[in-house]
Amino acid sequence: MSKQWIALIPAYEPDSLLIDFLEKLKVSGFQTVVVDDGSSLKAGPIFRQAAEYARVLTHPHNQGKGAALKTGLAYIRETFGRDVIVITLDADGQHSSVDAIRLCRYAEEHPDMLVLGSRQLAENVPLRSQFGNTVTRLVYRLATGVAIHDTQTGMRAFHGSLIPLLQAVEGSRYEYEMNMLLDFAARKVPMKEITIETIYLEENASSHFDTLADSCRIYKEILKFSASSFLGFLIDYALYGVLLLVLAALPAAAALRIANVGARLVSATFNFFVNRNVVFKKSGSLGRAAVRYALLAAGILAINTAVLSLLVQGLGVNALLAKVLTEVVLFFFSWLMQRRVVFREEASYVS
Repeated sequence: MSKQWIALIPAYEPDSLLIDFLEKLKVSGFQTVVVDDGSSLKAGPIFRQAAEYARVLTHPHNQGKGAALKTGLAYIRETFGRDVIVITLDADGQHSSVDAIRLCRYAEEHPDMLVLGSRQLAENVPLRSQFGNTVTRLVYRLATGVAIHDTQTGMRAFHGSLIPLLQAVEGSRYEYEMNMLLDFAARKVPMKEITIETIYLEENASSHFDTLADSCRIYKEILKFSASSFLGFLIDYALYGVLLLVLAALPAAAALRIANVGARLVSATFNFFVNRNVVFKKSGSLGRAAVRYALLAAGILAINTAVLSLLVQGLGVNALLAKVLTEVVLFFFSWLMQRRVVFREEASYVS
């Protein structure tokens, strides 16, 4: 161990497993920072014991895992400086000190990289953990083009130079860890998965993950995009119907194309500003984003019009029903291209 290794553990209502883990980390040579994220008084004895092995920071009330990690990162940056290796760990007995050592060694050899402890899907993994990780893995791959097997792992090692980047990641609860991966992929920060032991005690009963609320936080971007797309679709659909009525005197093929193009121009303008300012929250060059969006919109419009014409004129599908089917098919393609191309983060790195 040539650099100082620091273990950062956010903890909410921990039990004696935390103390056992802290003992092992101390024997392994780690300096440890524990953040009490607003636990109740009954957890007081655990944290008093923890103070024998670690520096314990305290939130007066529960703020969430992301907030606890940021508190710990700020303390580490101020106290230990940047030339350290940090590893984040869970307090519930799911991680081993042996794996922590392996990840820190790799992070020390690759200071530009985020090193992830990857749990393989084994028979003893609870169903909700398998399902959640499978869904987030697919969404993440679609959003970034980067293949990460375990997007929900809490074991992550990195050089201290990455701390400012980690502090800037949005989110205060479980969504923080997914946002971290999204930001790092956008900024072209390399990531490496190392297989670790999978430890689940009593079907992961100690986890404080709220399946519904925290899943909504993790997927909030695609949920907001869905809402934006739905509002845009309502505008598009309503204007499309109105224009079909207004242009009824024209030949059917011409009326169909004019109505579709006119409605799309209005709805696309609405979607651009909502997605830029609300969904993806990008503040870069408006002109570059607008050009990329216009090219994407033109491409989607061409595909949309071609598919619509095929359904209506080639297959005899009702014009209004054909519109719905076409929009559904193009929804995920539009989201993917907007995240990865139109509103992408400009590549940057913290030195």
